[in-house]
Amino acid sequence: MPSPSPSQDACRTTGDALPRGDCGPFHQVLAEDFNGDVVPLGSFSDCDHGADTPGAYCGGLTGAYRAAWWAYPRGWYDTANPRNHSNGNHRVLGGEYRADDTVWVGPAADGDGRMHLRMYRPASGGDLHVAAVVPRAVMRQTYGKYSARVRVVRAAPGYKSAWLLYGGGCEMDMYEQSWTDTVHFFHHPCDGRAQGYADTGEPFTRWHTVSLEWTPGRARYYLDGRLYLSDGRAVAARPLDWVLQNESALYGPYAAPGSWAQMDITWVSAYTYTGAGR
Repeated sequence: MPSPSPSQDACRTTGDALPRGDCGPFHQVLAEDFNGDVVPLGSFSDCDHGADTPGAYCGGLTGAYRAAWWAYPRGWYDTANPRNHSNGNHRVLGGEYRADDTVWVGPAADGDGRMHLRMYRPASGGDLHVAAVVPRAVMRQTYGKYSARVRVVRAAPGYKSAWLLYGGGCEMDMYEQSWTDTVHFFHHPCDGRAQGYADTGEPFTRWHTVSLEWTPGRARYYLDGRLYLSDGRAVAARPLDWVLQNESALYGPYAAPGSWAQMDITWVSAYTYTGAGR
């Protein structure tokens, strides 16, 4: 059961304000609130440069955004796509990663700066256009803290998230499930043992602060500062990437032709682990 405390994570924050500075044993290396920034739709393109390495970048981005962000390139397929099926599922419809026509940065109606991810299925049918963005500051990092303030502003059947730390057969899913379901956490031990999981009962369509604290021998999963899952079984001790992966659903109805769903992110923060405490 979740703790009654609303602020158990190291930064003691659950609200809209981006945390600034170090939090306990974690040193902040990324703090982005998107305020005042405009990155037009189409800029997250040409992303196959150095793909899936710390040197990866999107040629369509410039300046600070090229330095800070990468996205899965066009021509990569999501977990549900029959051209991938990396987890052995048998879905007959999936998505192609198309950050070039699904991701942009700009103000919401209230002026708040946000990264917007609008996934869709063309009216003509075929693959969904989906998006996975990667903060470059913590690529190939061992241990740390990973946090974001996020909301699905339009949910529709057939769309999901699987934000995760991933690499070398190890996986920690900190914000996962179909957007019409509730936020789940999944811990996949590196030795192949059964996954640990927690259903928060919270809908994706509310604003949430989601956090994962990864330290030697322990992974802690938080939603709005409440600890829902703590797992010490075969925790990764190798460099992993943090992927804000959004894709087609792995169960339930398929996305209808012409449908779309959108997520907004108002801030992202990431940290290295200093080795003290936790």
